[in-house]
Amino acid sequence: MAAEYQGSYVIGVDYGTLSGRAVVVRVADGEELGAAVHPYPHAVLDRTLPTGEPLPPEWALQVPSDYVDVLKIAVPQAIAAAGVSADEIIGISTDFTACTILPTLADGTPLCELEEFARRPHAFVKLWRHHAAQGQADRINRIAAERGESWLPRYGGLISSEWEFAKGLELLENDREIYDRMDHFVEAADWIVWQLSGNYVRNACTAGYKGIRQDGAYPSKDFLAALNPEFVGFVDEKLDHPIGELGSRAGGLTAEAAGWTGLREGIAVAVGNVDAHVTAPAAQAIEPGQLVAIMGTSTCHVLNGTELREVPGMCGVVDGGIVSGLWGYEAGQSGVGDIFGWFVNNEVPSSYAEEAQRQGISVHELLTDLASKQEIGEHGLLALDWHSGNRSVLVDHELSGIIVGQTLATRAEDTYRALLEATAFGARTIVEAFTSSGVPVTEFVVAGGLLKNRLLMQIYADVTRLPLSTIVSEQGPALGSAIHAAVAAGAYADISVAAKAMGRVNRAVYQPIEENSARYDVLFAEYTKLHDYFGRGENQVMRKLKAIRREAMASVREVTGS
Repeated sequence: MAAEYQGSYVIGVDYGTLSGRAVVVRVADGEELGAAVHPYPHAVLDRTLPTGEPLPPEWALQVPSDYVDVLKIAVPQAIAAAGVSADEIIGISTDFTACTILPTLADGTPLCELEEFARRPHAFVKLWRHHAAQGQADRINRIAAERGESWLPRYGGLISSEWEFAKGLELLENDREIYDRMDHFVEAADWIVWQLSGNYVRNACTAGYKGIRQDGAYPSKDFLAALNPEFVGFVDEKLDHPIGELGSRAGGLTAEAAGWTGLREGIAVAVGNVDAHVTAPAAQAIEPGQLVAIMGTSTCHVLNGTELREVPGMCGVVDGGIVSGLWGYEAGQSGVGDIFGWFVNNEVPSSYAEEAQRQGISVHELLTDLASKQEIGEHGLLALDWHSGNRSVLVDHELSGIIVGQTLATRAEDTYRALLEATAFGARTIVEAFTSSGVPVTEFVVAGGLLKNRLLMQIYADVTRLPLSTIVSEQGPALGSAIHAAVAAGAYADISVAAKAMGRVNRAVYQPIEENSARYDVLFAEYTKLHDYFGRGENQVMRKLKAIRREAMASVREVTGS
């Protein structure tokens, strides 16, 4: 670190699914001095718009003004908590969920903020877990495979309904007026940097992983026309924009943003990034073989490799997608913490809540305690962790969750443990896809709120047969963003150097227990059979059930007129 940055600080802002959190970090050593969290007032719109209009199944939207509120509320609170002077803060950086994307005018105004579009769902931010574009994703994958598109293998052979092109095609085909009116289809990761710096800079991470940008180019106009002749101008007219490299400076903080945050005008604003990818430096896990799992509502897995390999079912591989000089691989599970939360909120008898209250703990803690007393396999259950679809390795959000083996004796803690184990089996499926494709995984590094669950962590170590390390910071993505801010401000030469000084990790906290691993090998074999039967075979029951549900809900809307 340059001597002139001794005693300096940076701010990392992590935009998650339900809230944004800001952390003030010392540049010299990564010490976190103050933090604040601001929940989004509108949370996730998955049933109705703020104006009351109902939303169909598989929709998930957000309100962009909630993101600005994080800058206005959480950043000043974090500075106050840190007890440092704003004059000592040299840079700010942000990370975001992805693909979380919104249509805007040329000046960045979200279309949902225009009165004429306030009741139009397609004018809002489409959150990463918006899965209504599965039909468009299926068409993208079929036509790309038929044409032998060279970029398709770099995405594991399948493009997700969560990514930019599926959502853009959905917008074109379902609300042409919104599509025509928008000047830019902008990743939220870039939109918030635009609000901070006044500059629209497209970050290399989302462009590569979510925007099918490989070797400096997007899919061709011929391919776009094959999807839909009216889609031919999507890249040139709505998507393409100058690319900013990770850790570089997008611009200086504007006077308006300085007023929101209490920071000095002109300090460095780093190019945007994705929550998972910024976390790897914060966990000192950027060497090849170190797989970082950011475990929260969903899990994103990132891993660096020295060589380009084609890994079936991956979200993507991008040159320099995490740090320069290495191939960055990404995979993911669409539902993890969300599944546990769904079960506790909807499937657990009230007697458990009463007992948890009596003990002064959460229902999650009570179920974990009860489940931890079981022998492996004692509950007699096996689950598929597809309650929010499957991101890797099947890349299909028409799939859904299932639990096999329930009897009249099945208790809540049995099902809870089976769901914990199912997510671990999903993670092992991803690890095996990497290793079998020539991308070795030698260490499993966990960040995110779920690392606090010791039972879950031991299950993951046992199931994957890998040493499991944990990030020290409770705000891994925010710390990772702060590291990028330090580089953008010039305090460190690059991300690798900054990570060594500012990142923190507890190595090999959990080791696989051979007896446990052997038992889980048996269960994993059965999980794989179930996984392939519903996910790879001719069985279409999950897709048919979702189609029946959509038809039923459409009938309800027709009858009620809503």
